[in-house]
Amino acid sequence: MGEERTAANQPARIVVVGGGVAGLEIASALGKRRDAQIASITLIDSDSAHVWKPMLHTIAAGTRDLAQQQTTYLAQAADAGFAYQPGEMCGLDRVAKELLLAPIHAPDGREVVPGRRLPYDKLVLAIGSGANDFGTPGVLAHCFMIDSRRKADAFNHEIRLRMVRSMTQGEGLQVAIVGGGATGVELAAELVQLAESARAYGAIGEAARFGIVLVEAGPRLLPSFTEDISAATQRRLEALGVTVRVNERVREATEEGLVLGDGELVKAGLRVWAAGVKAPEFLSRLGLQTTRGHQLIVNGHLQTDDPDIYAVGDCASFTLPGQEQPLPPTAQVAHQQARYLIEYLPRLLRGAQEKPGHSFAYRDMGALVSLANYDAYGSLGKFGLFNGGTIRGRLAMLSHLWLYRSHQARLYGFWRGGFLWLVDMMNSRLRPSIRLD
Repeated sequence: MGEERTAANQPARIVVVGGGVAGLEIASALGKRRDAQIASITLIDSDSAHVWKPMLHTIAAGTRDLAQQQTTYLAQAADAGFAYQPGEMCGLDRVAKELLLAPIHAPDGREVVPGRRLPYDKLVLAIGSGANDFGTPGVLAHCFMIDSRRKADAFNHEIRLRMVRSMTQGEGLQVAIVGGGATGVELAAELVQLAESARAYGAIGEAARFGIVLVEAGPRLLPSFTEDISAATQRRLEALGVTVRVNERVREATEEGLVLGDGELVKAGLRVWAAGVKAPEFLSRLGLQTTRGHQLIVNGHLQTDDPDIYAVGDCASFTLPGQEQPLPPTAQVAHQQARYLIEYLPRLLRGAQEKPGHSFAYRDMGALVSLANYDAYGSLGKFGLFNGGTIRGRLAMLSHLWLYRSHQARLYGFWRGGFLWLVDMMNSRLRPSIRLD
């Protein structure tokens, strides 16, 4: 249908659902091509702004200002040449080739926008993922999650309230984090930095009033990294005052804290669940092939079993030829998949024949974990001169920062992205080091 519309001088309608790393890069890059005669681009997201997902833990801790780091979809759409519509996908009519969007309600329950249908010729699902509670009792009721901009901001609002109470009432503040992956580890380090900065401003008294516990079900932190990085990370966190509990499964979350597998109660006034991710459940109800974790299974062109529907990022499951396990749900994978579709979709709509075997190819560039301003560790990719080595310290910190600045450059362009980097550097010297408002 998309090719027929193009042949009839009507632009194909490319709809991208999800404004995360992959979705916003796809919409921005395709919109900037100005190929209006080839395709019109529409981005759908239930939120109003984008934050680079690997930065959410800094927003949650308040060590970075949300207002300075977010990209408003309306402004980005105007600058990059795509259309933005607020909404949450709730279904799909594959016969009519229409996307179903849920009604939009005001905080008081009023229906602001009724449910809608949005036609498409090519649909790209980049919905991302959310925290996986694995059915653990009490998690949804008693734990914060930081898997979105709004949730990270909500946690930051709550921890600032608790810090005020700690300052005025002399109460201790204990935070328990479940999950020893990158998110949990990085959040723990950022909270240490928050506590130190708050004490410098006089907001909290002695260090004992701010305690952090990190609980991991597996035998070590950062299971996707090498064992030496895992061990070094644990030692560094413990040196910073974080209590690390490995081989501890959380049986239940309560208002008082976390109940471990042996019945021990780890008391904590604030509880964060950062153990695992899963794709939205409604994806399994679209009539497309999915995994047990609701991810859409895609082929080498990132197509689902419907040739007009693509999936990228955390909501997609792609297994490289010769491999047994699908690619991990990381920002690196999402970015590389986005770059593939940015080149592939225009060629497809122009009727160009792809070369045999020209499918998505993933290059493992390694992984990085940043412990706030204290330290950083990285594992190098297994290609070329790099064969799985490791880096740490200042070089790893700069590499981690470069990933974010590269993302900004892809959204805004080289010069504007560089200017934003300069503004951030100036703000880091002129503004408070933590969010105080």
